[in-house]
Amino acid sequence: MTSSSALPRAIMSRSALAACAAAAVEAGGRTADLRRDAWGHGVLAVAHAVTAAGASSVLVDRPTEVEALRLEGIDAVLDEQADIDADLLYGLPDGDGVLRTPPVMRLAGRVMSTKRLKAGDAVSYGYTHRAERDTVAALVTGGYAQGIVRALGNQAHVEVEGRERPIIGRVAMDVCVVDLEGEDVPVDTEVTYFGGRGAAGPALARWSAVTGLTVAELVAVAGLHAERGWEA
Repeated sequence: MTSSSALPRAIMSRSALAACAAAAVEAGGRTADLRRDAWGHGVLAVAHAVTAAGASSVLVDRPTEVEALRLEGIDAVLDEQADIDADLLYGLPDGDGVLRTPPVMRLAGRVMSTKRLKAGDAVSYGYTHRAERDTVAALVTGGYAQGIVRALGNQAHVEVEGRERPIIGRVAMDVCVVDLEGEDVPVDTEVTYFGGRGAAGPALARWSAVTGLTVAELVAVAGLHAERGWEA
């Protein structure tokens, strides 16, 4: 059996970032909140995008970030109030799952392996899920160490080949199990946890409702602990 041990990827969209920055600045405000490494998105890239769109300054956590950004010609501050709408800037959903701008971050894992389950077969440790019918389960990179919170087991969905599929059983440290609902996919098929332009785009709203954490907390943790990359 072939498998992959890679971490999930936090993939940032350059086009979405540019569009979101423009929309956020146009909506009003002068200072953007780039604390926690720009909510896990990468402080340097977001600082360039939001100031290019017209923001006057960015709020960061550390003096070292202030100095590094000043070398880039960007005014960074430690103690001002951020007044640019962060949900618009990062493309985050509201409590109803409505996206006003496209998500900048897409959190994606990969199918490590698949296994056929018979009705009654248990999944993951603790056996919190048993298959109701014969199906196919996928072991997917991404667990609570990368921000896929344990409470999401049996409570949330991911996107696989354009369709929503449920996370089943307990989420482990670095992997989780997804019910492919009778279908099968190749090893290394991409699985989107949240973000992107498909069904998983607003998924962080569901995550927030299930976990009690804010969307900001969830996206920042994922972005800081996954392997970060960029796409057009």
